[in-house]
Amino acid sequence: MAAATVTVVLWASAFVGIRAAAPHFHPGSLALGRLLAGALTLLIFLAIRRQGLPPRAAWPGIAISGVLWFGVYMVALNWGEQLVDAGTAAMVVNVGPAVMALLAGWLLNEGFPPRLLAGIAVSFAGTVVVGLSMSEGGRSSILGVLLCLVAAVTYAAGVVAQKPALRHASALQATTFGCVIGAVACLPFAGQLVSDIASAPLGATLNVIYLGVFPTAIAFTTWAYALARTTAGKMGSTTYAVPVVVIVLSWALLGEVPGLLTMAGGALCLAGVAVSRSRPISRRRARESAPAK
Repeated sequence: MAAATVTVVLWASAFVGIRAAAPHFHPGSLALGRLLAGALTLLIFLAIRRQGLPPRAAWPGIAISGVLWFGVYMVALNWGEQLVDAGTAAMVVNVGPAVMALLAGWLLNEGFPPRLLAGIAVSFAGTVVVGLSMSEGGRSSILGVLLCLVAAVTYAAGVVAQKPALRHASALQATTFGCVIGAVACLPFAGQLVSDIASAPLGATLNVIYLGVFPTAIAFTTWAYALARTTAGKMGSTTYAVPVVVIVLSWALLGEVPGLLTMAGGALCLAGVAVSRSRPISRRRARESAPAK
């Protein structure tokens, strides 16, 4: 839970960092810059921890998650958020945890626990409420919505691919080489990155470095650590807490005071996470706690 909490907080902070850097970086160059900073940080940690290459059995999952989650997801998300308003992006991208639960139930044999599905439904309803409250006059783009949907699906598929790899590799190994593979996949944007850095103010470049070190290197590692110890479906449901933290950070750092509708949606998101993470009371415990007749 501690690792998942770190992930949620740092991923939420990424939205603030992306908003600050996006006006000065193209979607591909922003993704590449973030991944390069993350990969360098992770390789340093890997050397300090003296962890080498992961076992051969882990590489298929690491490669798939690296291309889909670290690569395609980040580019699609950066691009999509430039074409649609924040509310629409939040609603579409948060299809991801639901897709993740379905894929995990099918491909990883995690099943379809009723509490998990109910919690995801409640949290998604909260996301829709938050999205509607953040909508900027209904501005939308078919391409933008499709890009956000691509981000949601590749995020879900990447997590489901990473889960089996964590049986053989450590969280640090899986994250490090997934990030490296993602960076390699984004190398076609290298020229654009050099041009953007040359023209961007220092603050925007520092935001890209922040995105690489904290929401990528640290948060993806704590995510992998937690994912190795629970199901992909439950881990996906915890990310519905991200919009709540984004609301708090935007309030504290950007002075964006949330409205009542936004706070109500955030409460629904948290309620759904609580339902999905709860455990059913066994029949035996229920009988023991029942009053004597």
